[in-house]
Amino acid sequence: MSEHLSRDMASGNDPRHPVRRVLRRARAWVDGHPYLLFAYRLAVGLFGTIIIVVGVILIPLPGPGWLIVFLGLAVLGTEFASARRVGAFLKRIVTRAWAWWRARRENRVSRSA
Repeated sequence: MSEHLSRDMASGNDPRHPVRRVLRRARAWVDGHPYLLFAYRLAVGLFGTIIIVVGVILIPLPGPGWLIVFLGLAVLGTEFASARRVGAFLKRIVTRAWAWWRARRENRVSRSA
């Protein structure tokens, strides 16, 4: 990955980031209301599932089908540990595949030169 992208990803994971602080406070408020917590989890589950279904429909079409599926998993991963584990597993696979592809491409370029 490029240095710029890595830096942006690291800044987004910073717990002091303003958006993360707002989300953490909102989540703490929702946790204090059991019925609201159930509705919140239900809404997150439905929203994440809809995103995944749309992504699966878009996979054979030109465009970001797989990216939308991963986005849906990330949404589900905010509430459900199993979705978070699946997302982490897929992230490891994609990272390995990307490293393999880059090494293969660099190897081909160095042989042709």
